[in-house]
Amino acid sequence: MSNHIEDYFGFVYLITNTINSKKYIGRKNFYFHRKPKGKKRKVKQDSDWKKYYGSSEELKEEIKLQGKENFKREILSLHKTQGKLNFEETRQLFLNNVLTEKLESGEPLFYNSQILNRYYKKDYFEKLD
Repeated sequence: MSNHIEDYFGFVYLITNTINSKKYIGRKNFYFHRKPKGKKRKVKQDSDWKKYYGSSEELKEEIKLQGKENFKREILSLHKTQGKLNFEETRQLFLNNVLTEKLESGEPLFYNSQILNRYYKKDYFEKLD
C-alpha cells in the first residue's frame, strides 16, 4: 500500500469520544474538483480532511463542549475510487451496527443518526429525556 495520499480518493474514519466512549464512522475525500468562476476547466483542490471531525451535529456540539483533545481520530481504510469509498463506509456502518448498539446506560453508542438517508437511529431508540 502506498504512503502517498495522492494515490487515493478518500478514507473511512472512526472518531471516538475518550470521555464517554461514543463513536462516529464516516468518510472523507482527500480532494475535490471545482470549476473556478469564469474558467473552463476544473481544478483539483485539497479538502479540509486534516481538521475534519464529521457531519454529525451532535458530535460537533460535544467537540465544542469537551474539546478536540478528548476525541481520537483514526483512519480505518483508504480507497482509490468514490464507489469503493462509499461502499466501505456503508459496509462499516452496518458491520458496526451504528443505529442499534448501546452504551451500558442505554444511550446510543454511535453519533451516526442514519445510513443512506434510508435507515434511521430514531427507529431503534426512544427519545431520551
